[in-house]
Amino acid sequence: MTTQTTALITGAYGFTGSAIRRLLEPRGVALRTLTSANAPPGSALRTLPWCFDDPAALAASLEGVDTLYNTYWVRFARGSVTHERAVEHSQQLFRAARVAGVRRVVHVSIANPSLDSALPYYRGKALVEQALLESSLSYAIVRPTVLFGGRGILLNNIAWLLRRLPLFAIPGRGDYQIQPAHVDDLARLAVSVADEKKDLVVDAAGPEVYSYRELVEKLRSAVRSRARLVHLPPNVAYVLARGIGWALRDVLLTREELAGLRANLLVSSAPPSCGTRLSEWLRAHGQTLGRTYLSELELHYRGRAR
Repeated sequence: MTTQTTALITGAYGFTGSAIRRLLEPRGVALRTLTSANAPPGSALRTLPWCFDDPAALAASLEGVDTLYNTYWVRFARGSVTHERAVEHSQQLFRAARVAGVRRVVHVSIANPSLDSALPYYRGKALVEQALLESSLSYAIVRPTVLFGGRGILLNNIAWLLRRLPLFAIPGRGDYQIQPAHVDDLARLAVSVADEKKDLVVDAAGPEVYSYRELVEKLRSAVRSRARLVHLPPNVAYVLARGIGWALRDVLLTREELAGLRANLLVSSAPPSCGTRLSEWLRAHGQTLGRTYLSELELHYRGRAR
């Protein structure tokens, strides 16, 4: 049982934030959120807007908070929303948490961040971690590999494509690895490390590792797809994904995401910390996985799910 009294979850209506919220709600923790989304009808959660342009207001929103669960980030740059801006906003959030006297920050990062990375996503994640380490706040950093379950976009949309297309493109050889972790396991890990007293960094990784082709084959079998898997040069596969995204009015895959996947950044070198096996989960959820397409732009920019 958690000893937390009041918690603020950034993005509590989002994918990872909602998993943490669902875990804390029945435990008697007073919850609030900072978000750019509108609160769902009937929500009892105290919902506050982001106020990055007002440091005093940002600190006031964190007053009385015991634990800050930070899931704030951006998947890709769009307009004025950039990874550089997300790093600045995260730094502001940590400064506000220090001013407000927050006891503990649980920060959801990503596996294998690096200050030396050529990929802005992974470098940005490392810069945010560095800011937290230098903040003097008590912290736990949780680094997920790739998440599934709930409204996880990646595996759902691969399944959606497999259900509808006669061919599915595998960039290159498809032998690069991926280690899926269930979002509810991530939430349990995040809540458990919130009660720790020491600073720590832990990977959130599942018990199974697949090559990308093996993962797609698992999904194809689970949704009973007859799509043929074809290997294409990575650049060709990316252009194809971009074209499909354009037709869907969405961003299906970024060049950075493809590079990170092919560089084996979606696996952990640490022992597995999440127990749910994707293979078992697919047996229970394969019939419904990928029935509906989940649009990144509609979920985070247009405010609704496709």
